[in-house]
Amino acid sequence: MAETNGRPVWVDLSSTDAPGSRAFYSQLFGWQVDVNPDPQYGGYARATIDGKDVAGIAPSQSPGAPTAWMVYIGTPDAAGLGEAVAAAGGTVIMPAFEVGDQGHMAVFQDPTGAFISAWQPLTMGGFEATGPGTFAWAEVTARGIDRANSFYEAVFGWGTRASDMPDGTKYFEFLQAGDSIAGGMEMPSTVPAAVPSYWQVYFSVADVDASHAAAMAAGAREAVAPRDFPGGRFSIAMDPQGAVFGLLKTRPRA
Repeated sequence: MAETNGRPVWVDLSSTDAPGSRAFYSQLFGWQVDVNPDPQYGGYARATIDGKDVAGIAPSQSPGAPTAWMVYIGTPDAAGLGEAVAAAGGTVIMPAFEVGDQGHMAVFQDPTGAFISAWQPLTMGGFEATGPGTFAWAEVTARGIDRANSFYEAVFGWGTRASDMPDGTKYFEFLQAGDSIAGGMEMPSTVPAAVPSYWQVYFSVADVDASHAAAMAAGAREAVAPRDFPGGRFSIAMDPQGAVFGLLKTRPRA
């Protein structure tokens, strides 16, 4: 497996209607989704394409919590990472714990309030599949992107590269060993104050417009209609259970 420490290695969905979520994403992306029968995993399901791991879908474990996607960053030491999070001004929501024989996970909140998790692998290493229907990108929309940038630099060693968006604001690419691995931007002023900072997941598709239309037909709601950006084309939707996700097709860098 390629070096994954300090990079996104997994995403999963915590859903108030896990069967509905499994049906929606299976239809949209062609995932095979199988629930682990072992009770210790609480109904956790692993999605695959051609037998290769793509993402997870699980019943929500917190009453009242919304359906939402979570991003996991690879680490060789989930417990030690918690110490770095606290030192950098973040909050340890769930200290590192074992997930059966799969690995160790921990859940954190950055100083702007966005949730992010860490994964220390044992038998489950993370993403295996590539191509349409698989993880493509993750970005944080933060109320105070400078604080977020400083936090992720301190905790994961990420550098940043800024570019100007059409509205004049900055978009930041997070860099690990020179590779662009995730993104971040300031929360738009038009977003209601009740909306907290958050990480968003994008999935790769062959045709954004066609996949967006398929998502709408399957019961999703439009958040951002398909549109071009300097790196390709994207759209954002809310699935029938309320989780926000993106569709993305990038063009090769010159």
